[in-house]
Amino acid sequence: MDLAVRKAAQSVWVELCGRIGLVAKGAIYGLIGVLALLVALGFGGRPRDRQGALRFIAAQPLGEVILYALAAGFAAYALWRFVQAFLDRDHEGDGATGLAKRAGYFGRGVLYAGFCVGAISVVGGLGGGGRNEAQETDTVFDWPAGRYLVFAAGGVLLGAAAWNGYRAVRKKYRKDMKRGQMSGSERTWLDALGAAGHLARMVVFGLIGFFLVRAASQYDANEAVGLDGALARVAEARYGEWLLAVVAGGLMAYGLFCFMQARYRDV
Repeated sequence: MDLAVRKAAQSVWVELCGRIGLVAKGAIYGLIGVLALLVALGFGGRPRDRQGALRFIAAQPLGEVILYALAAGFAAYALWRFVQAFLDRDHEGDGATGLAKRAGYFGRGVLYAGFCVGAISVVGGLGGGGRNEAQETDTVFDWPAGRYLVFAAGGVLLGAAAWNGYRAVRKKYRKDMKRGQMSGSERTWLDALGAAGHLARMVVFGLIGFFLVRAASQYDANEAVGLDGALARVAEARYGEWLLAVVAGGLMAYGLFCFMQARYRDV
């Protein structure tokens, strides 16, 4: 790799993008958790996904300013992940394991680039309809091998759920954290927020993945759900309000965990 490219990959500006992006990620997870908790407490109709949360922000005073700030944060996060993927900022290498990790970084970059576009679209009035997972899944069914793509997407999300559960139990969320710079109470909070947040993500990703796999197996796009649909399924369960409150608390915890990452993660 060219020396100038290596310097660019290790630039302090890339680090700054990563930290800003983690703040934006924490903010949107925290907001979704708060909105889900309000639903659990009887103050709302249906849990909101990220797009719904963005529309909620847009309706508030200075909402457009906040959305532009979030869009910039999502763009910064995407840029950091793309540098990890293409310029190998973390020195993962070109072996099979390294390339798999870099592919994961690329996928996250694409995801948050999409969130950036979504935030800007809401400001411009283009995102008012929100996402419809059933319609999107139905569109994919029409593609060549579309049903298998839906199966694969569901499998990836189930894998992500398992990975989040593993990270929670094995405390893998500590990786890359500068724990030596933390006080004892901060390390305690890191473990509490990291475990609760990753377990909540396990539940949400697991539900979305399960219903995608079921949609593919039954060839029924209406079975597909997104984040809001997954939270709604939790709310519909027995003792759903309590379960939704617990998951909402976990999502808020993950948001706070992201804030701790923004301060202490080695990016």
